[in-house]
Amino acid sequence: MATLTVPTSRADKPRVLRSRAAGKLLLLALVAAVLAPWAATHWPGASWPHALTVDLSKPLAGASDWVIDNRDSHPLFLYFFGYVSNAVVLSVRAVYLTLLAAGWAGVTVLGALVAWRVAGVRLAAGTAAAILACGVLGMWIPTMQTLALMVVAVLVSVAVGVLLGLAAGLSDRLDRALRPVLDTMQVLPAFAYLLPVVLVFGIGVPAAVLATVVYAAPPMARLTALGLRGADPEVLEAVESLGATRRQRLLTARIPLARKELLLGLNQTIMMALGMAVIASVIGAGGLGDRVYQALASVDVGAALAAGIPIVLLAVVLDRVTAAAGDGHTRSRTIGWPYALAVTVAVALAARLLGALDWPAGATLDIAGPVNTAKDWMVDHLYSGVPVVGGTAEWAAHFTTWVLDPVRSGLQWLPWWSVLLIVAALAWLIGTWRTALTAVLAMAAIGVLGVWEPSLDTLSQVLAAVAVTLVLGFATGIAAARSDRVERALRPVLDVFQTMPQFVYLIPVVALFGVGRAPAVAAAVVYALPAVVRITAQGLRQVDQAALESARSLGATGRQQLWQVQLPLARRSLLLAVNQGVVLVLAVVIIGGLVGGGALGYDVAFGLAQGDLATGLVAGAAIVCLGLMLDRVTQPTGRRAKKGA
Repeated sequence: MATLTVPTSRADKPRVLRSRAAGKLLLLALVAAVLAPWAATHWPGASWPHALTVDLSKPLAGASDWVIDNRDSHPLFLYFFGYVSNAVVLSVRAVYLTLLAAGWAGVTVLGALVAWRVAGVRLAAGTAAAILACGVLGMWIPTMQTLALMVVAVLVSVAVGVLLGLAAGLSDRLDRALRPVLDTMQVLPAFAYLLPVVLVFGIGVPAAVLATVVYAAPPMARLTALGLRGADPEVLEAVESLGATRRQRLLTARIPLARKELLLGLNQTIMMALGMAVIASVIGAGGLGDRVYQALASVDVGAALAAGIPIVLLAVVLDRVTAAAGDGHTRSRTIGWPYALAVTVAVALAARLLGALDWPAGATLDIAGPVNTAKDWMVDHLYSGVPVVGGTAEWAAHFTTWVLDPVRSGLQWLPWWSVLLIVAALAWLIGTWRTALTAVLAMAAIGVLGVWEPSLDTLSQVLAAVAVTLVLGFATGIAAARSDRVERALRPVLDVFQTMPQFVYLIPVVALFGVGRAPAVAAAVVYALPAVVRITAQGLRQVDQAALESARSLGATGRQQLWQVQLPLARRSLLLAVNQGVVLVLAVVIIGGLVGGGALGYDVAFGLAQGDLATGLVAGAAIVCLGLMLDRVTQPTGRRAKKGA
C-alpha cells in the first residue's frame, strides 16, 4: 500500500513560528546576536560614539555669517526675498486697514452674514457673539491684527497646499517625492524652524506669515491629494467617454468630487494657522499672540487668558463655519453674497458717519484681575502645605524624582545600539521593514548630529507625558463613547482645550508647579488630551453595531463588550490616538524648554534668542528625526493597518 504523504501545514508548525510578530523578533534577535558584539567591541559605552558624529557647527556658522553679510546686498535677497517680504507686509496691512475701516460693527455683521449664508441662523448668532466678546475683553485691535495676519497666511497656505496636492494627486512619482517632505513638515514642531526664517527675513510680520505657511500648508496638500485620488472611477470614466480633455476632467469632475476633502483641508489649515499665532509672536507677529507671550514672561495668567479666549473664539467659529460649508446640507438660501457684502458696506459707512468705528472704551470687561486673584488663591492654598496630599510643588518634585529621572537614566544607561534595536523592533512590529528602516535611520541621525544625550532627555519627557495622556485620554474617551450625556458635556470643554494656544498652557502650570521638566510635561498632557479623547470616542462609536448585538445576544456584559469587541475592533483608531498624542506632546515638550524643560527645547530657544544657527538648527533637525521616529513606531502601515481597520 502506498504511503500518503501529507504536506506539513502551517497549523503543524510550532506556535512561535506561526506568529508573524514572533518571526520578526526572532530575525532581529539573530541580527543583534551578530552585530551587537561587534558594535560593543568597536565603540564601547552607552552613549553614541564620538567617532560616528559629524560636527556641523562650522558650516552652519559660515552659512549664518554669509546670510547676515549678504542680506542687504545679494540679488537673491534684494530681488526675491525682498519682494516676498514686501508683498507679505503690504497684504497684511491692506487686510488690517480694511478691517479697521469696516469697524467693529461692520466686521461683526460680515461674520454673522457669512455664517448665516453657510450654516444658518444659530451659527450666525454665535459668530456675532464671539466677535463681540473679543471687543468686550478689550482685545479688539490685537484681534484684528491677528485676523489680518491669519487671512494672508491662510490664503497663501491654501494656495501652496492646493498646488502641492494637485501635483501629488495627479502624479504617482510626485506623490512619492512629496510624501517624505510633508511627513517632515508635519512632525516638525513649529518652534524649531523659526530661527532659519528669522535669519532670512528678520524679526517681523513676513517671518511670522511664512513660518505659519510652512506649518499650515501640509494638511491642505495631503487632503487635496487624498480627494483627487479618491474620486469615483466610474464618474471619471463617464466624463472621459464624453471626450473631455485632462484639464476638463480635472475642473469638471476631480475637483468637484474632492470638494469635501478640500474644505476639510481648509478647516485644518485655519486651525493650524491660529495655533501658530502665539508661537509666531516670538518673531514679531504682534496681535493676540504677542499679548500671550508677554503674559508668559511675567506669569500673568489673567492677561494670558484675556488674549487666549479671543483666539479660542476665532478658532471655534471658523471651525464650525468651514465644517458646515463642507457638509453642504445646512446652507441657507435666504441670503446671497452680494447682499451680505452690501449690508456690510452700509453698516460700515453708517458707523463711520456716527464716529463709531473703534470699539467703545467703556464697553470692556477686565477679567485679568479676577483671574489673577483666583490664581493667587490657588497658588497660596495648593502650591505647598496641603494636608495629606501635599501641594502641587511636591507633586512636581515627586513626578520628576519617581518618573522623569528614572526614565531618562534608563534611556541613557542603555547602549546606543540597543536603543536602535528597540526602535527597529517597535517599528517593524507595527509596520513594515521600510518603516523600521526609516525609524532606525532617523534615530541614528540624532547620534550623528551629536545630540544623543539631550535627545534621550526629550524622549523621556515625551514618553512620560504620552503615558499619562493615554491613561487619561482612553478612560475619558471610553466614558464619552458609552454615554451621550458625558459626550455632550465634554464637547465644549474639548473645543476650548483643543483650540487654546500652546503657550497659554505653560503659564498656569508654571504658577502651580514652578519651573522644570514637570510643568512642561503637565502642559503637554493638557494640550494633547483633547485629541486623544476625541479619536478614542469616535473610534469606539464607529464599531460595527452588528458585532455588539451579537455579543449582547451571547450574554456578554458591558465590560466584556468593551474589552472583547469594541477595543479590538477600534484598534486602528486607538493607534491613531497614540500617534496624534505623541506628535502633540512633542510639540509642547519642545516649547517647555522656555520654562525649564531643558534638552532639545532649550537648545532651540537658546539658538533663537542668541541667533546661534548651529545650535538651533542642529536641535531642530534632531527634533525632526525624533518626531519622525516616534511617528513611525506609533502609526500602523501596510497590511497591519488594513487588518486593524
